Amino acid sequence: MKPRSKILIIAGSDSSGGAGIQADIKTITCLGSYAMTAITAITAQNTKNVLSVIPVPTNSIKKQIIHTAVDIKPDAIKIGMLHSSQVVKKVLESLSQIKVKKIILDPVMIAKGGEKLIDDKAIQLVKKRLLQKVNLVTPNIPEAEVITGIKINSKQDMVKAGKKLITLGARNVLIKGGHLKSKKVVDIYLNKRDLKIFVSSRHNTKNTHGTGCTLSSAITTFFSCGKSIKSACELGIKYVNSAILTNPKYGKGHGPINHLNSILLDKRFK
Repeated sequence: MKPRSKILIIAGSDSSGGAGIQADIKTITCLGSYAMTAITAITAQNTKNVLSVIPVPTNSIKKQIIHTAVDIKPDAIKIGMLHSSQVVKKVLESLSQIKVKKIILDPVMIAKGGEKLIDDKAIQLVKKRLLQKVNLVTPNIPEAEVITGIKINSKQDMVKAGKKLITLGARNVLIKGGHLKSKKVVDIYLNKRDLKIFVSSRHNTKNTHGTGCTLSSAITTFFSCGKSIKSACELGIKYVNSAILTNPKYGKGHGPINHLNSILLDKRFK
């Protein structure tokens, strides 16, 4: 089977394999595309907590991006954890050099256990410069709250935060509603002209580690293969929901989802 597209992942590593660059690679591969990586940080973590985060030198991050992309030109880029302002700056420099048009940003800021994974200067740089460079940003509720300063307690608050992200320069926004206390999971997609609410069943499980990384990588894969941003979001949400439902129940904390799950994909996907 020939890969359908080539995707460069810029993100941190998860030693437990459920999130981060490991989840990204699994997702992209399982959906039929070719994954390349630029690792921004090495974490020691398991399903219960993050023990440590070791930054990769920023020049090394830039070299990974540039040296990979000049040889195998990516069709799309997925950006995950950028833990410091220096890393964000190097990524911005790299993006200006390699000029890839399709970019998805998952603004990883808070681990499943509540640990903060990014510093305040980096958050400000993401808001002021990186948001404008990407096609889609996919924050969960805590991340959307951090970026916008809006407290989110309802679907209406999610829409309000999404509109604030648009005013900050985002072209398209998908706010993930898994943290909202509701019977159904509500994810909200919007841009300046469109608003779409995706409603999914809420599965009674604590095994949801890596859902955000997986979703953004799935969206990037579908988008890289020609789907519209909105269609890519819908397909990505279906993939993640199926992965949660069939999770392998690994670990003693928030276990990983099942990247090997199969869903019925649109036959026109190519």
